[in-house]
Amino acid sequence: MTLQAHTLTAVPPDDFTEPLPSVDIQTFRFVMGSFASGVSVVTTIDKQDQPRGLTCSAICSVSLDPPLLLSSVSNHSGTLESILTTGKFAVNILGSQGQAVSQLFASGAEDKFERVSWEPGPMTGSPVLQVTVAHAECELYNAVEAGDHTLLIGRLVSGSTEQDRMPLAYWRGSYGRLDQETAPRAS
Repeated sequence: MTLQAHTLTAVPPDDFTEPLPSVDIQTFRFVMGSFASGVSVVTTIDKQDQPRGLTCSAICSVSLDPPLLLSSVSNHSGTLESILTTGKFAVNILGSQGQAVSQLFASGAEDKFERVSWEPGPMTGSPVLQVTVAHAECELYNAVEAGDHTLLIGRLVSGSTEQDRMPLAYWRGSYGRLDQETAPRAS
């Protein structure tokens, strides 16, 4: 597997002398917490064939051709180390019934996978959880360190959706659910 790295460097204006100061952590959390997002669990199998995973609300689509998604993972995560080593992972987008699973995978519990229903993904073997509205199995396309996180860009090699389920949402530190009456219907 070859990781492709592309770096763009911003060129500052001629009169640029010092970087502007960053906001404080509390302001950053308030601002970013105001962006409602879905909730996912990123999973992999480590080199010893043990499942690993963590809760992640920072995912987005990147490209249609090739089909790429992005997930932001803390540099202190053991799951990150396993993904970088194996080059494979799954993104499990949780359904509305997945709040307890989200909280479990956000914890430091050692027995996470003993407490949830899952099966190995057909392409990567990464755990696919049973409480999802969708999942994507990925091969690592690129990894970019950004501050205290690493941006994992994965090329989708498999995936599926559960059309009859609604997603779990997260906004300003609380879980929420979409109103089924206002949700778009699958055609």
